[in-house]
Amino acid sequence: MKMKDIAKIVNVSPATVSRVLRQPNLVNKETRERVLKTIKELNYQPHMIASQFRTKKTKSILVLIPDISDPFFAQVLRGIEHTAVKHGYKVLLGDTENNVQGEFIGLLSQKQVDGVILLTARIDEENLRGISSQFPMVLACEYSEILDIPTVSIDNISSARKITEHLITLGHKRIAHITGPMDVIISRDRLIGYKQAMMIHDLKIESAYIQGGSQGIESGYNQMIKLLSLDHLPTAVFVFNDEMAIGAIKAIKDSGMRIPNDIAIVAFDNLKISSLLEPSITTIHQPKYEMGKKAMTLLLKLINGENLTQKKYIMQDELIIRESSGSENNCLKV
Repeated sequence: MKMKDIAKIVNVSPATVSRVLRQPNLVNKETRERVLKTIKELNYQPHMIASQFRTKKTKSILVLIPDISDPFFAQVLRGIEHTAVKHGYKVLLGDTENNVQGEFIGLLSQKQVDGVILLTARIDEENLRGISSQFPMVLACEYSEILDIPTVSIDNISSARKITEHLITLGHKRIAHITGPMDVIISRDRLIGYKQAMMIHDLKIESAYIQGGSQGIESGYNQMIKLLSLDHLPTAVFVFNDEMAIGAIKAIKDSGMRIPNDIAIVAFDNLKISSLLEPSITTIHQPKYEMGKKAMTLLLKLINGENLTQKKYIMQDELIIRESSGSENNCLKV
C-alpha cells in the first residue's frame, strides 16, 4: 500500500494525503477526515524514502518504558536524557504498560523520531522484529534472545549467585527466593543464579521456598506471608528487587519477627530508599545512570550509520552490604 493508493481511494492527489500527514491544518476538515478514515481502515503506515531516512533527522528519540511508576527507571532515564541533550536530541517517553501500542510504532513509522531505546523486552515478538528491522534500536536493562540489536545490562545470573552466596557465607542454609514475573528474562536469570549458588554449596533447594511474584510492594508482602506460613521457616530470603523487599520486610515485622535476627533479607537494584529504610537493605547495585548513558551513546552511533563491532554490553554490578542481611554475629545458622 502506497500513498498514491490512498489518494486514489479518497479521490484526492498524493500531495493532499502527504499534507494531511505532515501539515493537517492546511487541509479542509472534510477532506482531512476522509483521508484519515481511509488510512485507519487500511492500517496504512507511511514511510519516508530511504535517502530521507538516512539524511534528515528529527533530533528526537523515543524511550519505551514498561511501567513509569517503577522507581528503578528514574536514573536510567536521567542517563539517557543527559546524553541526548548533550548531542542536541530531545527524549519522548512512552509508558507501554508492557504492551507497545500503535501510537508508539506510528511515531517511528512516520519518522517523527530517529530511533528508540527499549527499557523492556516484554513486547510482542512480531512487533519487536518489525521495529528493529526498520529503525535504530537499543535495548537496555534487559536483553533479548530473539533480536540482533545492541543491549546494555548487567549479568543477572552472576549477580543473583553473588548475593545468594553472601547469605551462605553468613551461615544460612534455608534460603528462600521471591521471584519477579517469570515472563521477564531477568526474573528467570536471577532464579538461575540463586539455584546455582545453592547447588555449588550443596544446599537443598526447597520448592516451597521459591515463591513466584509480580513486581511491586504488595506482591513482596503477599509472597513473604506465604513463606511465613511454612512449618519450617527460611532463615533468609533473596527478593527479586528492592521494591518487593519493602513489602517482604513489612510482612516480617507485622508477624512480630525481627530482621535480620529472625529472617535476613537481600534484594536487587539499590534504589535510593533501600539505604533509608529500617533496616537498610543489602542489595545488588545496578549502574542505572551509566546504563542509560551507554544505551543513548549506542543509539546515536546507529542513527549516524556507524557499524557496531560489539552489540552486547555487560555493566559492572556491586554488592552493597547493609543491615537487612546482618553479620555473622546476629544471623541464624541453622
